Amino acid sequence: MANKIYPSAQAALDGLLRDGLLIACGGFGLCGIPERLIDAVRESGVTGLTFASNNAGIDNEGIGKLLRTRQVKKMISSYVGENKEFERQYLSGELEVEFCPQGTLAERMRAGGAGIPGFYTKTGVGTLVAQGKEVKNFDGQDYILERGIFADLSLVKAWKADESGNVVFRKTARNFNVPAATCGKVCVVEVEEIVPTGSLDPDGIHLPGVYVQRLVLGAPYDKRIEFRTTRARENA
Repeated sequence: MANKIYPSAQAALDGLLRDGLLIACGGFGLCGIPERLIDAVRESGVTGLTFASNNAGIDNEGIGKLLRTRQVKKMISSYVGENKEFERQYLSGELEVEFCPQGTLAERMRAGGAGIPGFYTKTGVGTLVAQGKEVKNFDGQDYILERGIFADLSLVKAWKADESGNVVFRKTARNFNVPAATCGKVCVVEVEEIVPTGSLDPDGIHLPGVYVQRLVLGAPYDKRIEFRTTRARENA
């Protein structure tokens, strides 16, 4: 079995990056984002990228870092709030955006990972989401055709992996990481801990190693908070 463990994020992406890639990226807000791999993409200088991701992080975190450096041409996303640079680039015509309902985006990634080129859904019927898409009637109700996402590269953040690439996510940090991982031709995963093969409970593995080509240990991480809301302490 080939060694899947690489010494750094830059090494893990060596030979995989080029201009114009379609990249599927895990994460939700600042939860479960592959920040070491995103930094390595930024340092590589590749441009014209399309990212399929729930959102683009915040102004200078997550994919937001790549927006700042103008490396992203298009976003396929469901939520784009909390990112002023995203908003500025979109409104000025610098960034192409394909809005996609959140469940539809997850299913488009999952479909790509399963080799399914398209599926019908009621979500978005009669809205801007349906423009230019095939509409088909099933049992008296309209559905729109959505295409599966087949990415060139998947960037994923996980909690633990064994040396064979079997992966475990921690709680809500799993989010879009599993469907994003499966829909790419090559999947690179950064983790907080790598353990020996055989030490993970087989029933507890969320992403089998067959989907993972490269691993990198990204720890230690700073646990960032997207919003902090406080109230004044009451007078004693």
